[in-house]
Amino acid sequence: MSTTLANPQTAEHKWIVIDATDLVVGRLAVTIANILRGKHKPTYTPHCDTGDFVVVVNVEKVQFTGKKWDQKEYQDYSHYAGGQKITSAKEMLARKPEEIIRRAVKRMMPKGPLGYKQLGKLKLYAGNQHPHQAQQPQELKLK
Repeated sequence: MSTTLANPQTAEHKWIVIDATDLVVGRLAVTIANILRGKHKPTYTPHCDTGDFVVVVNVEKVQFTGKKWDQKEYQDYSHYAGGQKITSAKEMLARKPEEIIRRAVKRMMPKGPLGYKQLGKLKLYAGNQHPHQAQQPQELKLK
């Protein structure tokens, strides 16, 4: 018996749709990161992109546990003096709801060219609609 390693020519990329309504951000982000990396497949290879594309709809309906809506803060820094901006989770939900999930998933991905390429396969949409019907995505039900 021999072990075969996947390479970019043999890797198959499916499209998966996840409805984020009433899902907890951290648990959802773990699932998305594993799918983007391809860890759910038997052909997973750490140095090759074997993951699938992930389309997440209804990202404005995600939930946090505990008091995170009031206490959680997102920090940005422009690298200029006085360029630090702190945004609360409620403000982020109102302004850019996609960014909540994107930041959670980004921190769970490997750093470097492969991780950035895998993160590019994440598509986030605030509403119920998405423009990826032509790829015939499969729906993944999460609790």
